[in-house]
Amino acid sequence: MDTEFRNIALIGRQTDSRVAAPMQALAAYLNDAGVNVCAADTLALDLPVARVAEEALCDNADLAIAIGGDGTMLYASRLAREKGTPILGVNRGRLGFLADVTPDEMIASIESVLGGNYIRDSRLLLKACHVSEAGEESVEYGLNDVVVQRRGAGGMVDFSTRVAGEYVNTHSGDGIIAATPTGSTAYALSCGGPIIEPQLDAVALVPICPHTLTDRPIVIPATQDIEIVLLRRDDTRAEITVDGSHLGTLRPGDSLRIAMAPQRITLLHPPAHDFYGILRSKLFWGRDSRKRGDQELES
Repeated sequence: MDTEFRNIALIGRQTDSRVAAPMQALAAYLNDAGVNVCAADTLALDLPVARVAEEALCDNADLAIAIGGDGTMLYASRLAREKGTPILGVNRGRLGFLADVTPDEMIASIESVLGGNYIRDSRLLLKACHVSEAGEESVEYGLNDVVVQRRGAGGMVDFSTRVAGEYVNTHSGDGIIAATPTGSTAYALSCGGPIIEPQLDAVALVPICPHTLTDRPIVIPATQDIEIVLLRRDDTRAEITVDGSHLGTLRPGDSLRIAMAPQRITLLHPPAHDFYGILRSKLFWGRDSRKRGDQELES
């Protein structure tokens, strides 16, 4: 097959039983198509592909195909970020907004992509930098969100936010989310944040269980840097996570700086990709929940 994607990395979690069969079928198809395929050397599946170290999966890949849910897509984005490798997602998760190819359509969709018939989608990436009071620095990149959230069963945390150096607010509550458009349909959505169209370079700042009900989400340009500082209270601290992975513990005197990363993540979609169609499907827009409830009661 004459294709721009001659080297493809397969990414999936071997602990998920729903991943094994599609990954084996896909590996066989790609081999027959004459494509060079690799998978992680830690993946305990019998696949007719080359094996490489997990962290090097995207080093020489023209395309990464992630099979799983949005968590697998986020993991693939970490592997693909440095090389700029585009990612195609096959959905074996539940709600998932990122992986939009269904298993039934997998071979046909990937055949279309290999033939050059696809949509290229560039997504904003955030850079989170945690600087401790002693000056120690930790950095992580997030496709979905950066979350500051209270630790343990203690009370609320108090923290201040600044945007582009300008003071915004002092918050009390369980924390705050800085969400990209990609992450606006994730944790931020459950906290009352807005859905942001993926092509906008914007960030939503969404309070988590704010003590003051007028402390509402705001949307800012992604070009404006954000700083979050925890205020001093007895034994107060908060956990910082980036796309669900622990970055560090925020303590009084530390700061968290969030900015638009220089890199972006490229997603590939089949030609029929429809963002609003995905929203309608996943969020049950246009469906009568009362009728659905009646059916469930009758069954």
